[in-house]
Amino acid sequence: MDAELLALANTAGTTVVGLLVTDAWGKAKSAVGVLWQRVHPDRAAAVQAELEEARAEVVAARAAGDETDEPALVVEWQARLRRLLAADPGVAAASRRLLDEELIPALPADTRSWAGDVDIHAKASGHGRTYVVGQGEQHITGR
Repeated sequence: MDAELLALANTAGTTVVGLLVTDAWGKAKSAVGVLWQRVHPDRAAAVQAELEEARAEVVAARAAGDETDEPALVVEWQARLRRLLAADPGVAAASRRLLDEELIPALPADTRSWAGDVDIHAKASGHGRTYVVGQGEQHITGR
């Protein structure tokens, strides 16, 4: 699997699990169902039911103060989405659109992270310096 599809599956898995404990969890369930319907229509309803079970697990774990279940579910859903994209790489465009237009905007603002292609070109000459950051913060100290 190429790096772009891998990153897409990982972002999608993280986002879907992140939405399970929000009011927008139905969007995640619907989006996952749409993707499975395109590739494995016979499994779409079962996958949505499994996502409901995952939601129940995350909600129960959070209520109990258990932080171990959620990362495991992220890994599980990332793997499922990787297999889905590997079965039909053509579904990548629909996956990216669902992520960008529906799922990531539905995440709470403090949990959103931007993921995408970054193309940065920097050039310095003489005694010039360049400072580049693709995401996050950059703090420069020193002279």
